[in-house]
Amino acid sequence: MEERVNLATAVPPAYQAVAELEKRMSAAVEAAGIDKGFAHLLRLRASQINGCAFCVRLHTRDALASGESSDRISVLPAWRETGYFTAKERAALALVEAVTLVADGQVADAVYAEAAGVLGEQEIAAIEWLAVVINAWNRIAISSRYPVAA
Repeated sequence: MEERVNLATAVPPAYQAVAELEKRMSAAVEAAGIDKGFAHLLRLRASQINGCAFCVRLHTRDALASGESSDRISVLPAWRETGYFTAKERAALALVEAVTLVADGQVADAVYAEAAGVLGEQEIAAIEWLAVVINAWNRIAISSRYPVAA
């Protein structure tokens, strides 16, 4: 692959602003009581959808380090077909997917209603912010072609 402009080094203030947004979002996730390991699974799922190899590797490692099981990580792309996730986790995964795929029908009312049925406002806001931020990171890493060497 040819080398690309690295957005982090080309415009450091913009990159630092996204990093600050990450910190604020992470604080909101923690304040909402969302498990740290599961938050990495949410980031991982968005990164899988976006095809961001750098972030897929990063959040797989982070999820494992946070105590997530290899089974839950392995079945994440097919989470709907498993019994590994609670109703709240399923709603969160659906919400992250909908925000990630916003161009495909926006965030459907049914997805939001499912989330609102089992998640509180603070949880929904934290999950949606998590989706917004990881999608930004995915776009930074993909467009900059962050290397993913063995």
